[in-house]
Amino acid sequence: MFDFVRKHTKIMMFVMFLLIIPSFVLFGIDGYNKMSNKGEVVARVGGVEISQAEWDAAHKAESDRLRASMPNLDAKLFDSPEARYATLERLVRDRVLTQAVESIRLTTSDARLARELQENPTIAALRRPDGSLDMDRYRQLVASQGLTPEGFEARVRQDLSVRQVEAAITATGLAPAAIADVSLNAFFERREVQFINMASADFASKVNPTEAELEAYYKANPTQFQAPEQASIEYLLLDLEAVKKGITISDADLKAYYDQNVARLSGTEERRASHILINAAKDAPGADRQKAQARAQELLQMVRKSPDSFGEVAKKNSQDSGSAPNGGDLDFFAKGAMVKPFEEAAYALKKGDISDVVESDFGFHIIKLTDIKVPVQRSFAELRVGIEADLKTQQAQRQFAESAEIFTNGVYEQSDSLKPVADKLKLEIRVAEKLGRQALPGAKGVLANPKFLNAVFGNDAIEKKRNTEAVEIGPNQLAAGRIVKHTPARTLPLAEVTPAVRERVVAARAYELAKKEGADKLAALKAAPDSAAMPAPVEVSRVQAQNVPPAMLKAILRAETKALPHLWSASIKSQRVQRPRRPPPSRTAANTHSGGLARRGRPTLPSLRSGSKLRCVPLNPLVRCPNWPPPQCSKPRILREQAI
Repeated sequence: MFDFVRKHTKIMMFVMFLLIIPSFVLFGIDGYNKMSNKGEVVARVGGVEISQAEWDAAHKAESDRLRASMPNLDAKLFDSPEARYATLERLVRDRVLTQAVESIRLTTSDARLARELQENPTIAALRRPDGSLDMDRYRQLVASQGLTPEGFEARVRQDLSVRQVEAAITATGLAPAAIADVSLNAFFERREVQFINMASADFASKVNPTEAELEAYYKANPTQFQAPEQASIEYLLLDLEAVKKGITISDADLKAYYDQNVARLSGTEERRASHILINAAKDAPGADRQKAQARAQELLQMVRKSPDSFGEVAKKNSQDSGSAPNGGDLDFFAKGAMVKPFEEAAYALKKGDISDVVESDFGFHIIKLTDIKVPVQRSFAELRVGIEADLKTQQAQRQFAESAEIFTNGVYEQSDSLKPVADKLKLEIRVAEKLGRQALPGAKGVLANPKFLNAVFGNDAIEKKRNTEAVEIGPNQLAAGRIVKHTPARTLPLAEVTPAVRERVVAARAYELAKKEGADKLAALKAAPDSAAMPAPVEVSRVQAQNVPPAMLKAILRAETKALPHLWSASIKSQRVQRPRRPPPSRTAANTHSGGLARRGRPTLPSLRSGSKLRCVPLNPLVRCPNWPPPQCSKPRILREQAI
């Protein structure tokens, strides 16, 4: 058979020609492509298909991004079905948002795009000393993402438009009228109350505990009288400031840096321009671009005849929605902020000049230069301090990695002392007294860092008095310490805390006496409610508490109002106990019942508010519905209550 093919090659070529060519004529190359891609559509969003190839490419890009940011992450996680499905979900979400942008015709103006690019720190790092953008490095940056500069800017423009859609959803919310009414009625409800306060401080003089009672309370509550674990330490801190101290910059280096960077240090020239834009997309048909160009030429003739009318013409005719309302004003901008054709035209103009029609990827511009901000060159003497600080910072950043390695190895290898590392790196050995496992009030920096404190109170540091490892407490900040003296937590002797024990016992007994007095009065009032002599009523609400303590206010607003008048008693008790770190002073932490709020240093013995006689009647609208919420808000219910 193969001999026949070799002998009759021309005949076989003719047969193949007859079989293949007609099929291309009938179906076309696109038909073959569709047949080969059949079954590869993995999702459809609004009629737009997402193919298997797009999914694979998106997942590869996402995997590469994650590998770059987290190199230690297990590569198998990227190939799991869950990871691939998450990529598909993201693709679908992006398509939905893109279609939303198109459907409501959201656009991003040139000025908004330029501002976004100017604020991008990665792009800002590509600027030369004179403030202009290094376009070669910029192209390399976007090429690393598989894009051209135009494609990158188009993607940023699209992202900004998508953000508008997301913000419209995430930054808004609706509440049903029923829920709003319940919340507002509770918030604006007012109650008029009368109450009698039995302060437990009034009963303190009746309490005289014995020594046995004090000892019993002390033994029953040992945790209230503990001195916490403490340590006195030495520590070292390595940061950029510490590295800078060992760096000296010569006058010659300072002057050379000034000469090379004087233009950048003095500032960059900025220009302010207004423009009229006639939109014409880069890929628009030629006829459409010609029509847009002709319209731009007409407007150019108008503004050249009357230059002062430029702002009004821009307001009426410019298709840049961001700048048109401001007469086309784009504010000040430096080199690198605008697309190249626009920038070249703007920097070629004199103040007040109007350019010819300038073509860019966005359409056709007419530019008027309205102002020029030229920086004044500053002298070496003016800039010397700043230059020296900048150069020291730059050198410190380069040297920090080397110093950090010496620091880390030194505190580990010579673990019985911090002095060798301190001498080698010229660091100051600092001292801290009475350090606890938790940061002390007012502590700052390394002494407030949880990682450092955990290392200091580690087993090796406590038991063997070794240096801690080097702890990273912040960017370019390492610390290490060692314990000089350690005092474990202990219960203080009764003799040292007797005043504190007495105050606590007196407070507890006085509270019980006040509570009993309140219960007796409440019973008497219930037996003869009309015989009570009540103080003046007070109208309270969540908006206006009238100096009523929060706990008492909550009790008032929670009181039952179905049957009025209503008598009740409320015992409001809050206790804050401080564990003494040293023999305590004569004062102690305060218990507050029903009304008294404890203040540090001014203890308040318990008090008791007792007896509430509630007389609740809805009042005709004394309070009008406020401007907020909208008109569906109902009038707040206002209750009149009497409490004793």
